[in-house]
Amino acid sequence: MADFYQLLGVSTSASSDEIKKAYRKRAREFHPDANPNDDAAAEQFKEVARAYQVLSDPDQRARYDQFGEAGVGGAGGGQSADDLFGGGLGDIFDTFFGSGGGSPFGDRRQRGPSGPPRGQDLEVVEDISFEQAVFGDEIDVILKLPVGCDECNGSGAGEGTKPVTCSDCSGSGQVQRVRQSLLGQMVTASPCPRCSGLGQVVTTPCSSCRGEGRVTVDKTYQVDVPAGVDSGSTLRLTGRGAAGPRGGRTGDLYVHLRVASHDLYVRDDHDLVTEVPISIAQAALGTELELETLDGDEHLVIPAGTQPGREFVLRHRGVPHLRGRSRGDLRARVRVEVPLKLTDNEVKLLGDFAYGRGETVGNGKEGLFSRIKSAFS
Repeated sequence: MADFYQLLGVSTSASSDEIKKAYRKRAREFHPDANPNDDAAAEQFKEVARAYQVLSDPDQRARYDQFGEAGVGGAGGGQSADDLFGGGLGDIFDTFFGSGGGSPFGDRRQRGPSGPPRGQDLEVVEDISFEQAVFGDEIDVILKLPVGCDECNGSGAGEGTKPVTCSDCSGSGQVQRVRQSLLGQMVTASPCPRCSGLGQVVTTPCSSCRGEGRVTVDKTYQVDVPAGVDSGSTLRLTGRGAAGPRGGRTGDLYVHLRVASHDLYVRDDHDLVTEVPISIAQAALGTELELETLDGDEHLVIPAGTQPGREFVLRHRGVPHLRGRSRGDLRARVRVEVPLKLTDNEVKLLGDFAYGRGETVGNGKEGLFSRIKSAFS
């Protein structure tokens, strides 16, 4: 027999978790169900199991490290087959065959039918206005989706009939296959192909839904949009998705929101930000103006000497917090606008202003006012 560490593909310093992980990988690789009629794989499977039996036990591993196979009693004895799988065969074979597939080592516990499958979850994208996102609103969501058939009450069976027990699985919803292997009798279970795991079949389908138990209709849901949502926010409506076939549970509806932009405001987390354009004179001398907000007009005082980029903050005029009662702030940012064209009189006034402050304006060899004038012509 090969070295136990080599069989599992781990180093001699591997941890118990690394050994267990490596063993499960090897066991899936060489398992007889994955390699039917392959005696070499079956033998390898047993060797891998023996290696894990020794290396997973601290005392046996210490003896093996010191004396080799002689220190652990050769190839025989030791744990039971279930023990080799570290807590039962079902653990590894749930991984190998998928959850609910049943242990292939004689697990004959009868399982009931899985029942009608759950309906699909549905997704829609809804456009809302900036104001709706800030303050919340109720919107209509219109979509096509499967709903339970009223004529057969979702059973899928025609009038005067009802589903009957599936003859292939006797109503269990599963079919089992039993075969002999080197490790004994092995049983695998899978959903019954005839009834799709429902345990029942419809012999006389409903004329409206053709045995599906559901029909597709246009549906309108009124959805509450909470205040403070943003683009990318998703609302989950439990039980508003597609109905499951043959009376299966209804899936969920996910409404993804897309918020339109605003002419004046942009959002910065829970704050609203806007620009307030003022002239050079207004910035220098101060002014008062009406600021348009989402809550109505606000009186804003611009003091003399206001610099470009200065922000005036209006508390609690921003976006509401989704999980609280507070709101963000509104930040009005000053933008000083420089005129592109000036009249002769305006040029003279600005020139006098600059001269009085000792500032140099204009360039070239022309006179001061003519240079200023030409700059704005």
